[in-house]
Amino acid sequence: MARRKRTSLVLERAVRRAASINSIDLNLDLGNGLTLPAFSTLIERMRTKENAYNSALSSLDKLYREMLETEDELGDMTEHMLMAVGTRYGKSSVEYGMAGGVPKNQRRKGLRGESPTPSDEQPSFLASVESKNGNKAAATT
Repeated sequence: MARRKRTSLVLERAVRRAASINSIDLNLDLGNGLTLPAFSTLIERMRTKENAYNSALSSLDKLYREMLETEDELGDMTEHMLMAVGTRYGKSSVEYGMAGGVPKNQRRKGLRGESPTPSDEQPSFLASVESKNGNKAAATT
């Protein structure tokens, strides 16, 4: 998505005001540096800055799109490099592990929907049993 370009309401108002003041006198001097030529110069400087800013945003958008395309290319090549190492040396090889893959003989297989738990540990269950006299006892299995 392209970045939103900037438009200055202050600039638009200043342009309208300069056009109105221009109808009074082309060389109006109100004292303290408030002249129509100085006002027009500042309007043009603002217009130039705004155009430069908007151009920079367009360049930045282009650079960002190019970066994302290169990132996709790099991700694909990274995957292809690992697959090529697996093809050449085998997916159970030390080289495959060195390239960042998980060797086939070291992968854990779990059932769908289960979190991986070590097979030598059995889960324990805690059951609460109430006796006839109202005392609670806990039993584990």
